Amino acid sequence: MIVKKYASLLLTLICLLGLGSVANAQIRGEIVVKLPFEFVVSGKTLPAGTYTISRFSDDKFDGVILSNHESHTSVFVHPVEIEEASADKPEVSFERVGEQHFLAKIRTAHDVYSIPVSRSRILEAAARPHDHGSASPSSGSN
Repeated sequence: MIVKKYASLLLTLICLLGLGSVANAQIRGEIVVKLPFEFVVSGKTLPAGTYTISRFSDDKFDGVILSNHESHTSVFVHPVEIEEASADKPEVSFERVGEQHFLAKIRTAHDVYSIPVSRSRILEAAARPHDHGSASPSSGSN
């Protein structure tokens, strides 16, 4: 009888901890987006793919992490501005210069994060000739 009580108590604790983890993910505003193009954020060019965007910590001002499990790519992003979100659908938005996409905003269910976009990278992308032929991977430093 005592074993059943402890087993029941243990099961209850496990369920509560599991619910706490789910609630924590929702509080942190985790979203998943599928991007069909490569993009630039925090000075890095990331490949197309499915990204999970989540807060770094419970403090929204600490920033967000973009993770792509397919390519094993992650980047930490520190927003320049954070606003409360309205009831709009979570999304990401980009600033496009030529063929280059720069991550500019992340909207979660609770917050809108404005991402700093490097003006020097934008000017560099704007100065590049736009080749409409076949695409080839680029090499060199970022």
